[in-house]
Amino acid sequence: MSAGGVQKHALVVRIAHWLQALAILIMIGSGWRIYNASPIFPFRFPVWATLGGDVQTSLAWHGDPGVATAIAWHFAGMWLLLSSFLLFVLWGLFSGHFRRDFLPLSPRSLWRDFISALHFRLDHRLGEYNAVQKLFYWCVIAGILVMLISGLAIWKPVQTYPLELLFGGFQGARLVHFLVMSGIVLFLVVHLTLVALVPSTLVAMIVGRFGPRESKPMPGPALREIGEGS
Repeated sequence: MSAGGVQKHALVVRIAHWLQALAILIMIGSGWRIYNASPIFPFRFPVWATLGGDVQTSLAWHGDPGVATAIAWHFAGMWLLLSSFLLFVLWGLFSGHFRRDFLPLSPRSLWRDFISALHFRLDHRLGEYNAVQKLFYWCVIAGILVMLISGLAIWKPVQTYPLELLFGGFQGARLVHFLVMSGIVLFLVVHLTLVALVPSTLVAMIVGRFGPRESKPMPGPALREIGEGS
């Protein structure tokens, strides 16, 4: 992203963004079907919002409500998320994207922008992240990492037993996995709402750039003299 009223996204960032978006949607839908088979809380997600095939057909063919298919989808989404997440993180670190766009982030700037957001006075300059946006993106990056680690602890609870200890056991890992997923769903709702309010941000994520075109001076001796004298 660059300032000056122009928003830019490198090709690597755009590829990683859309692959992560697809992977997260697959994992949410399949994860909800898996959750329905053994819920943590006293509620289940509507079947139409889950991924795992028709329940009655799955019961007739496999004897389960689509959990096996949902697990297959979940692992496919997990590998896609892991690869695109690593691509995004490595690019962000080595290209300076994180340093330029997500830093600095201080408690003072965060509090100032948070108060402005509560009063609907938070300025949005195309090509720049405010402190609230920076915090949200850091939280999402951390959330995806925690979701991947807790998912591994759930997947192989015996082989990855040390990971379970980080979450207080198998049920703790399940709870953390569910809560982080809920946070990411909330972020998606906020993110899509903001995109609907400022659709120009979507253009930049698709084509790579949005904003006024840089002026291109006409060549000539006079312009060269002005440029040399400035």
